[in-house]
Amino acid sequence: MVVAAFLAKWVMSIPRKYTYRILFIPETIGSLVYLSKNMGVMKKNIIAGFNLSCLGDNRIYSYLPSRAGDTLADRAALNILSSAGNFKKYSFLDRGSDERQYNAPGVDLPVCSVMRSKYGEYPEYHTSLDGLDLISPEGLSGSYEILRECLELLEANRFYKIKCLGEPQLGKRGLYPTLSTKSSGVEVKTMMDFIAYADGAHDLIEISDIIHAPVRDLYPIIEKLTKADLLSVTDNTG
Repeated sequence: MVVAAFLAKWVMSIPRKYTYRILFIPETIGSLVYLSKNMGVMKKNIIAGFNLSCLGDNRIYSYLPSRAGDTLADRAALNILSSAGNFKKYSFLDRGSDERQYNAPGVDLPVCSVMRSKYGEYPEYHTSLDGLDLISPEGLSGSYEILRECLELLEANRFYKIKCLGEPQLGKRGLYPTLSTKSSGVEVKTMMDFIAYADGAHDLIEISDIIHAPVRDLYPIIEKLTKADLLSVTDNTG
């Protein structure tokens, strides 16, 4: 609930493409009742959702996919978690929280779960030790940052297409460093790799996955290429 509240505060502070539905409900009965009253509009409007559970400790991150496994929410979560370091990936067969209801046949919402230690998998779960001493500011802050990055990626995800034929001349556009360093070489390679797959058929998540570059490193590249009038942008390939 703490992480969700701070995510809501962040969402309210930014210019955004999407609207957000943030639920504070009791597990299982809450999601069932909410779906019974809102499923039609949810199925129509929701493109990605995250079930938040067990986010307070400072242990490894966990991810449990949607039933489909390849929704936009799954792709965003996997991209961000992969760039963050080690995390544990579970199967939908390991479900146990509200992702059960959101992914039930006939409901089929694109919702996955992002956690720290997964419910039922850490020794303190459902014991007297599962209390506030297990929760840390670092754990909550890290969980917030991961989920904020997931939402940030959803907002930024587009299909990009380079406007010129062949590789663009970077120097005359001020996009090539004037001083050669190890880091500048990496930055140029990342930019050229991004350009190589900016063909209008790959969205930002897919390009990031292909070239093994965190999306946070691609945001400034996109900004520079856009200012240089080298990119066209669409929300889909249509």
